[in-house]
Amino acid sequence: MSDGLLGSWYVAGFEGSTHRRADGRRLDLVATTHHDRFVRRDYQRMRRIGITAAREVLRWHLGEPSPGRYDLRFDLPRIRAAAEQGITVAWDLCHFGWPDHVDPFALDFADRFAAWAHAVARVLREESDGPHWIAPQNEISFLAWAGGEVGVMNPYGRGRGAELKRQLVAGAVRAIDAVRAELPDARFVHPEPLINVAADPERPHERHHAAQATEAQFEAWDMLAGRLAPELGGSERHLDVIGANYYPDNQWTVGGGRVPDEARVRLSDMLAALHRRYGRPILISETGTEDHARGAWVREVSAEVEAARAAGVPMGGICLYPILNHPGWEDDRHCRNGIWDYAGPRGGRRAHRPLVRHVVAATRPGRREVAFARSRSRTGTRT
Repeated sequence: MSDGLLGSWYVAGFEGSTHRRADGRRLDLVATTHHDRFVRRDYQRMRRIGITAAREVLRWHLGEPSPGRYDLRFDLPRIRAAAEQGITVAWDLCHFGWPDHVDPFALDFADRFAAWAHAVARVLREESDGPHWIAPQNEISFLAWAGGEVGVMNPYGRGRGAELKRQLVAGAVRAIDAVRAELPDARFVHPEPLINVAADPERPHERHHAAQATEAQFEAWDMLAGRLAPELGGSERHLDVIGANYYPDNQWTVGGGRVPDEARVRLSDMLAALHRRYGRPILISETGTEDHARGAWVREVSAEVEAARAAGVPMGGICLYPILNHPGWEDDRHCRNGIWDYAGPRGGRRAHRPLVRHVVAATRPGRREVAFARSRSRTGTRT
């Protein structure tokens, strides 16, 4: 199997959302999952099953405690651990959250975000030889809808989705330029939901609406490339690797119902269409599901990605997201959607066998049971 764009076909995605909930509480899933405490053990676990790349979040709300003052001490342990252990990381500069003193609707938002990106790039240049990978903004399209249009997450705007999308794109463009000023060889991945909206067969009059909703998923990428709203500063050089986030619920009908089997589009065909549109390499930048369906889902996605590759689509790997189970955003429920569970007192984590076996079989053929047996031998069923 190919090594992938980040040097590892499978990429470990560490959930790190940092937005404020409606009740005012700020999420920090890097801390809640204790990944900040046990980062070295988490990276060692990855390496044992053949994963040497990760997607991580740099916490802007901690890194800029007051306007214009930057301090990455809280995230330095992860930056240094990755460099020490040879883990290539795609660092998210903004994963749904920003400092309280930043207003995403303000005229200076792009400048503020670019200054944060520049501060991050300086630290990465000092601490790591690279390769350097950056995800400027996570899911611009989703955040614009959820946080700007329907007000179900921060910044809790309503009817301002288009405005917020433009703000986030302008910030991402400026951030890319700022990073390149410090790290000219940096690469960028742009994660967006890959979706298909279909009309219910019993309501054929909704086909036009469905087509429009499906087409809207491309707006953020088009803006970054300067194909849409060029006044935001985007250009073809700003669009690097396409990040496709794909989950079991990424296909729905106009009314929000389940898409009938005959109306579903194969993931491999969606990826082929994405490549025809942009001509860029593609990374599955997030995929996964919960509970007992985890192993089967990743096998299905992997098979579809292989089918896309066989058809000539330049696929760069699959990010398993998240790699660690975590508390739910709104209700703190135990989300069992990772390879490893909550950490024990000394950093041990129970492994989900079907996912471990799939990854080991894919990355190290012939060693399917060896890595898992070795991981169990140290602390029982925790690794």
